[in-house]
Amino acid sequence: MCQSHQIAGQARSYRLLSPLYWRRNPVSQSPLVIERQSAVLRLRFNRPEVLNALDVQLAQCLREVFREIAVDPDVRVVVLSGSGRAFMAGGDLNALRADPVGAATRLIEPMHEAIRLISELPQPVIASVQGVAAGAGLSLLLAADLVVAAEEARFNFAYTDIGTCCDGGASWSLPRAVGLRQALSIALLGEGFSAAEALQMGMLTRVVPQAALDEAVSDMARRLASREPHALAHLKRLMRGASQHSLAEQLEAEHAAFVDCARRPEFVAAIDGFYARRSARVQGVAK
Repeated sequence: MCQSHQIAGQARSYRLLSPLYWRRNPVSQSPLVIERQSAVLRLRFNRPEVLNALDVQLAQCLREVFREIAVDPDVRVVVLSGSGRAFMAGGDLNALRADPVGAATRLIEPMHEAIRLISELPQPVIASVQGVAAGAGLSLLLAADLVVAAEEARFNFAYTDIGTCCDGGASWSLPRAVGLRQALSIALLGEGFSAAEALQMGMLTRVVPQAALDEAVSDMARRLASREPHALAHLKRLMRGASQHSLAEQLEAEHAAFVDCARRPEFVAAIDGFYARRSARVQGVAK
C-alpha cells in the first residue's frame, strides 16, 4: 500500500491511501511515499534497501496515484525521487528470477500504464535523480518532462545485462531524447555513463551538486506551480505530440491552444502583470 504524508495545504484523499492504513503503517514500510507541498506533489520511491528496485507493489502504486493526479486540479507539479542512495536501480530481479514470465507481466502492465499516464498528465513532471538510475529507473526519468540530476549520479540502460531488451517505453523515449545512433550505442553496448555525459547527450535538463539537488528541484517546482496551469498543459501536449503531426497540423493545434488560453481571465491578468513588472524595472533604472 502507498503512504501519504501531508506537508502543507489540503491534500486530496487518494483512493489507495486510506486513513486507516496511515494510522497502522509507518511511512518507512510503504514502497511509495507521497508528500503534498501546496500545489507540488512529491512521489518518493521508498525501497532504499534494494536501491528502490521496482516491484509489482510499487508499480501498482505509481499507476493508481497517477490516475488520481490526472483528475486533481489542485496538483500543478509532480516530482519523482528516490529514497536513500539511488533514484531507481531497475526492476525486482528476485521476483523475475523466480517466475520470469509471470512476474514480467505483473510488473510491466502497471508500469506501462504509469509511463503512459506521465506523458498524458496536464501537470509537468520533474525527475530528481541521485545515485543510480538504471533499467526501469532510466525509463521513468526519460518519461518525465524535466530531469535534474546530481553531479554524482550514474546511468545505465542495464537491460542487456540480464538478457532482455527493454520496457517502460525506453525504445520510444531514448531515441527521441538523444538521437537514434546514440540510443543504439547506450542500449546495445550497455555501458554506464555520468550525469555530465547524460546532460551533453540531451537526456537531462540540469546537473547540480548533490548538496544543491533538493533546492534546485524545489525552485523549479515552485516556478512551474506559479505558471498558468492550462498554458503548461497545452505546451506539454503540443511538444509531446509534435512529432506525430505535419507542420500544418501543428500550426492548427497551436492556434486552437492559444485561443483557449486567451479566452481565460488569467491571460489578461498575466499581461497586466507583465506590464506592471516592466514598468517597475524601468522606474528602477530611471532612479
